[in-house]
Amino acid sequence: MNIFQKMIATALNIAERQVNNTLTLLEGGATIPFISRYRKEATGGLDEVQIGEIKERYDKLCEMEKRKETILKTIEEQGKLSVDLKNRIEACWDATELEDIYLPFKPKRKTRAEVARQKGLEPLATLLMMQRENNLMTRVRTFIKGEVKDEEDALKGARDIIAEQVSEDERSRNKLRNQFTRHAIISSKVVKGKEEEAIKYKDYFDFSEPLKRCTSHRLLAIRRGEAEGFLKVTISPDEEECTEQLERSYVRGNNECSQQVKEAVRDAYKRLLKPSIETEFANESKRKADEEAIRVFAGNLRQLLLAPPLGQKRVMGIDPGYRTGCKVVCLDAQGNLLHNETIYPHPPKSEHALSARKLTKLVEQYRIEAIAIGNGTASRETEAFVTNLRYDRKIQVFVVSEDGASIYSASKTAREEFPDYDVTVRGAVSIGRRLMDPLAELVKIDAKSIGVGQYQHDVDQTALKKSLDTTVESCVNSVGVNLNTASRHLLTYVSGLGPVLAQNIVDYRAENGAFTSRKELMKVPRMGAKAFEQCAGFLRIPGAKNPLDNSAVHPESYAVVENIAKDMGCSVEELIKNKELRSRIDIRKYVNDKVGLPTLTDIMEELEKPGRDPRQAIKVFEFDKSVKTLDDLKEGMVLPGIVTNITNFGCFVDVGIKENGLIHVSQLSREFVSDPTAVVSIHQHVEVKVIGIDRERKRISMSMILD
Repeated sequence: MNIFQKMIATALNIAERQVNNTLTLLEGGATIPFISRYRKEATGGLDEVQIGEIKERYDKLCEMEKRKETILKTIEEQGKLSVDLKNRIEACWDATELEDIYLPFKPKRKTRAEVARQKGLEPLATLLMMQRENNLMTRVRTFIKGEVKDEEDALKGARDIIAEQVSEDERSRNKLRNQFTRHAIISSKVVKGKEEEAIKYKDYFDFSEPLKRCTSHRLLAIRRGEAEGFLKVTISPDEEECTEQLERSYVRGNNECSQQVKEAVRDAYKRLLKPSIETEFANESKRKADEEAIRVFAGNLRQLLLAPPLGQKRVMGIDPGYRTGCKVVCLDAQGNLLHNETIYPHPPKSEHALSARKLTKLVEQYRIEAIAIGNGTASRETEAFVTNLRYDRKIQVFVVSEDGASIYSASKTAREEFPDYDVTVRGAVSIGRRLMDPLAELVKIDAKSIGVGQYQHDVDQTALKKSLDTTVESCVNSVGVNLNTASRHLLTYVSGLGPVLAQNIVDYRAENGAFTSRKELMKVPRMGAKAFEQCAGFLRIPGAKNPLDNSAVHPESYAVVENIAKDMGCSVEELIKNKELRSRIDIRKYVNDKVGLPTLTDIMEELEKPGRDPRQAIKVFEFDKSVKTLDDLKEGMVLPGIVTNITNFGCFVDVGIKENGLIHVSQLSREFVSDPTAVVSIHQHVEVKVIGIDRERKRISMSMILD
């Protein structure tokens, strides 16, 4: 609908043409990564976030359109759809306002007001609302008949009708919303008798704070405590102020009728309005807290997925342990398992010399270039053991996060990859592969198990999955994928593929050998022209005959590059290698109705560094050798650390012991910090000062303000 495009363009402050073209591309089956990368002329250079926002807003408007159709049909069936009401519903695009308009007409279960109407008490309610009757009881007696027992029964029924009318009046609801917005307090109290069980929620045993100032992580903690049955939570503004405001709208005068209306208004507030608006604000505050938590999680996940890779090197992966030993695997440069065994360098067996001989022999035998050690139990001891050995070559040693490795090793994916090996071997392989390419390995694990984020199990799981899937898809496509080594799981996230085509590519590769060109993709079963268009630019073939097959240049633009090379009197390969040649190109000469300056600019940037990995180079990191347990820490120590997780209230840092330390947002910088991600990033190497140690609760407070 054209009105949708106008509304979206206004909301996002972009041209209507950009919205229209983007929606046309989306409806035509184009993916967000493809549109943002290869259709810049059509969208005016919109990025993935803007395109995603257009899609989300359009989907919501379509949902609201369907809701309005349902509402109009329901009211029409009741015979109550006036022209004015119909016009108002059709013109409304605010979900809350729409539901308020519909509320008086919404089919309900049998309410107290409905029972009163069936007793014939609606005329009495109307009489009371007029507040003009001076001889009320005489009029009330005329309603004592049938199921109405006495005067009080009649008045009670009339008040129930008035209370429902007040609660369904838009003015009442908006007045109360205004009070909640400005003055609502969220309060929590511990459930009596559960003080010991609920000790982790001690901060919220007697807590209250203005709702508008309650941070997302506090709200989610409170709601978790409530869900677990430990806390009783309320959201409420000042009750007297609310009822007085409502009374001013409905109570006129001071006669008997007015007193009845006043009583009905107070009942409406307490029994109907407050619970309804409280639920509305509870849901809305939870939705906002979810959004914020999901935003933080997605940001952390993006940083984790785009962590520096070691690249295609021969790697030894070690999953450290004491009693069960250290599981050792040797991988080739493509991540294939060559060898596995277990060594016991630590107590209780302490086979130090034997383990040393085995390890040095494996390094020599499999030409190992780097060693990845999991950061779990016995990590520091294993790192010290490994780094003190003498090898026949220079070996880089890295400590790698194990988060989610156990989830992967027990998964169907791991069983399919390594059906003849147990979970310990699979876990060590995952650790080694994470060093080589974090993105390729982490996509196999449910993002919630990777160990970043805050309250991920408490937020809307559908919204979380959608956000995390979008983040993974964005990362995979921004890096690009080696068509000849990528796993089915990695290929699944490539624009335009999905599980079926990803599996078909792997099967085709197994049967026919490595792909030699992107064009060969068309031989893969079920690979149509549309899917090829969407995926081809994100798939790389190192060593391909056509060098553009290992670049982000889309096959649809090969002819443009070939034309440029022809005009420069050279081959495409020479054009890529010769910077001086490229500097003489006037790309404006190649603009036509299909290819614009944005695409040509992207092509020239890609020719500068074809197939470049946008991720940074990996760096070796060393913990302080004198700190191995919580007991080794002292206040005032300055230590090297690695950021492992970021939340709204600060970040967590690994300094080489089991417990991560917390740097509160106020300790990240001398300047005021509103968003920790502006100061730190996942896997960042930092220097921290220990400023507090709670040994009983195993909590460490740290600071990045060192002097």
